[in-house]
Amino acid sequence: MNKGVPKVEKGLGITARRAIAYVVLVLISILCLFWFYVLFINATRTHADLTRGFTAIPSTNLWNNWKNLSAGRAASALPIWNGLFNSFLIAGCSAILCTYFSAMTAYAIHVYDFKLKKVMFTFILMIMMIPTQVTALGFLQLIGRMGLNDSFIPLIVPAIASPSTFFYMKQYMESALPLSLVEAARIDGSGEFRTFNTIVAPIMKPAIAVQAIFSFVASWNNYFTPALVLKTDTKKTLPILIAQLRSADWLKFDMGQVYTMIAFSILPVIIVYLFLSKFIVQGVAMGSVKG
Repeated sequence: MNKGVPKVEKGLGITARRAIAYVVLVLISILCLFWFYVLFINATRTHADLTRGFTAIPSTNLWNNWKNLSAGRAASALPIWNGLFNSFLIAGCSAILCTYFSAMTAYAIHVYDFKLKKVMFTFILMIMMIPTQVTALGFLQLIGRMGLNDSFIPLIVPAIASPSTFFYMKQYMESALPLSLVEAARIDGSGEFRTFNTIVAPIMKPAIAVQAIFSFVASWNNYFTPALVLKTDTKKTLPILIAQLRSADWLKFDMGQVYTMIAFSILPVIIVYLFLSKFIVQGVAMGSVKG
């Protein structure tokens, strides 16, 4: 008669743990989303309202903030739409090049067997430990000699070499890409590029989508390198324009415009994430488990 009691108690324990997990996840989600809510609320308020403190109720000045920002009032005129286009161009091209060539490099390391395979893998991972700031001076000297100052090329082409993306792709291939599939394609007469583009790339779609999101966001939010390379106002990206808006003369400084500008710069990232978010759970789960 009492044999079913342990099963009932075990079921209740699992239910309790699951309920606690859901509560914790909800609290963490609220904590993460709260700052976005504060941002969009502050974007609807004037500078005078913001100086009075925080309020959870949105105001009605969002359109006025946007008009003043677009017209260059209370601050120097900023080429906002140029900045949006520049950020999209640099982030989009960087994400495409980063994910494609990192996946191709991971494919070569995963599939081919050669003497320096482990050495090359270790060397690529060692590059992850070098901060961007350490190589900035040499990078600027190099692009100066090549005549690429104030150009998008130095911000896009180096994205091809991304050790962190390569490592993620390599781990994903070990769990999702059997070598027998590649061997079968070779037996059928498929070339290496055709095998990669028509067989491997579709299998890697979740990983590519995840890394495309990360690469796009990293390039979109990048301020350090574009600030060193870009000099013309019409070529600057949104993070640089936001920094210029924040550093305006205190007599012309308008915090409402700053919040509106930041909200404007975040929306494209949210849109990109919504389009690719269905792959992120699958990609992260499979990329973190080695089969």
